[in-house]
Amino acid sequence: MKFLDQAKIYVRSGDGGAGSVSFRREKYIEYGGPDGGDGGRGGDVFVECVEGLNTLIDYRFHQHFKAKTGMHGMGRNRSGGKGDDVVLKVPVGTEILEEDNETVIADLTEPGQRLLLLKGGNGGFGNAHFKSSTNQAPRHANPGLQGEEKWIWLRLKLIADVGLVGMPNAGKSTLLAAVSAARPKIADYPFTTLHPNLGVVEIDGRGFVLADIPGLIEGAHDGVGLGDRFLGHVERTRTLLHLVDGTQEDPAEAYRVVRGELDAYGHGLADKPEVVALTKVDALSEEIRAEKAGELEAACGQPPLLLSSTSGENVDRTLRMLIRAIDKDREAEASQVPQVPDEPWHP
Repeated sequence: MKFLDQAKIYVRSGDGGAGSVSFRREKYIEYGGPDGGDGGRGGDVFVECVEGLNTLIDYRFHQHFKAKTGMHGMGRNRSGGKGDDVVLKVPVGTEILEEDNETVIADLTEPGQRLLLLKGGNGGFGNAHFKSSTNQAPRHANPGLQGEEKWIWLRLKLIADVGLVGMPNAGKSTLLAAVSAARPKIADYPFTTLHPNLGVVEIDGRGFVLADIPGLIEGAHDGVGLGDRFLGHVERTRTLLHLVDGTQEDPAEAYRVVRGELDAYGHGLADKPEVVALTKVDALSEEIRAEKAGELEAACGQPPLLLSSTSGENVDRTLRMLIRAIDKDREAEASQVPQVPDEPWHP
């Protein structure tokens, strides 16, 4: 299935049905009178968060969604039925934004969440609604109110515990394939990864979700390379695993470039906990390992892990460090939630 994380769609709720102008005309009934029923409500537009979806590809070729018009009122005081609703099913982690692509309407992060996006128009009153002692034969009825309409953006931000960041060819996809059942494309040229990949990682009976996004290069925030549009998929992560290719000339500069792009993107990515690893160390001698690890430590302020996804060196250690970082973030999050004191019971 093709991955799509943004879609612009048009939605419109249904118009209300018109009221009816009708009079009783029945044999042997001396006094008739108005009996026009009211129109039905137009259909609503809902957005529902469901499990089992991980892309917005359903909205790539179908971009207009219109709820049904309410049924018109009928004689014999029969009201029209409500128009059929439209329910947009989206993956967990979908944001709904206004047409300006900046104003957030809602952020759906839990399966089963349901949002009433647009209300259908009310049905019009039939002429039976207007009868009175001074107007016993009203010959008018109300039309139904029009529905609402708008263009909206759907933006998917994958929900993962750990986000992989780094320059192209830093070994992100190789690590994801080594520690999970995910099978991302792996090759020896830059920008092999063209869209985010998710994998479920298990270590010591614990599990977490790992997200791999396309590599960043200098100027990504200005659209260079694949740009930074995929960084939104690591906004929700608890920690970052920053991979730096140990076979390149200057790993410290590569680290600074990626950190600069995270700072330029904003949205709190630069403040997330970070584990730094020097990759492809199986291709380095002990002296070069020590030299490049020292350069990288001076740049990032912490001793980097020496990692090789191919040989498995320090892979388990990296995963355990990520588990600890996730637990620490969860504890910090729990400590910030205000505790409501238990009130004493009273009748």
